[in-house]
Amino acid sequence: MLPRAVTRHRLVVAALTAAAAAWLALAATAPAAAAVPAATQPAVRYVALGDSYSSGLGAGNYSGGSCERSARAYPALWAAAHHPVSYATQACADATISSVISGQLARLGRGTTLVSLTIGGNDAGFVHVMTTCVLLPTSFCVRAVKGAESTIRSSLPGELNKVLAAISARAPDARVVVLGYPDPYDLSKSSSCVGLSSTDRTDLDQAANQLDGQIQAAARRHGDVFADVRPAFAGHQICDSGRWLNSVDWLDIGASYHPNAAGQAGYEKVFSASAGS
Repeated sequence: MLPRAVTRHRLVVAALTAAAAAWLALAATAPAAAAVPAATQPAVRYVALGDSYSSGLGAGNYSGGSCERSARAYPALWAAAHHPVSYATQACADATISSVISGQLARLGRGTTLVSLTIGGNDAGFVHVMTTCVLLPTSFCVRAVKGAESTIRSSLPGELNKVLAAISARAPDARVVVLGYPDPYDLSKSSSCVGLSSTDRTDLDQAANQLDGQIQAAARRHGDVFADVRPAFAGHQICDSGRWLNSVDWLDIGASYHPNAAGQAGYEKVFSASAGS
């Protein structure tokens, strides 16, 4: 006969063994736990607004009638690459701030999550400036640039406030990315580049920088994102061999000084880095 302590020990071991076997059998027959779904990206509902730099004038392959919306424009390129839940472009080649407010905001809503915008160039009178600088002597170009710079400093900040406030009112939860404009000329190549004088080119670049400065300041005031395209366009300006901007096109004056297809692809990269998705 075994001692009582040994007998009790064997009974405890047997009970623990039976319990473990029962637990394993239950685990084998229990349904597998549901897998935790991977985190999903939030749905993106994207609306593109703005002027010719957003419509894609200069890149070819147009639709949209007089708005000249190109399939190679950066909003279309971004949408094709990122597959948002919805995408609409309202950008139009001759848009001004007032025409964006009155005619482009209808597609915005509380469900809009992403908005892109280029605006201000037409309000500053850059079409007149470029035409003057191309067709007339330097003194006329300098005078036209000074007039544009005066507008950029005086009335443009208030107008930019209006359009950004209007966008926010219609799409309060959207990420708004306001893209700037490139410097048109590579001044380091100006001496070997035919066409406008170095004075004309320098003044045009300075005016573009002033315009970008006001756009950046307005975006900051409204808590929006300013996407600066100037670093991306460096080395791809007019006077560079691999330029992303059209120089003067006598067969299509409107496309002059606008991004070509490569330039719109450059815009898309800058926008993509700022879009947050």
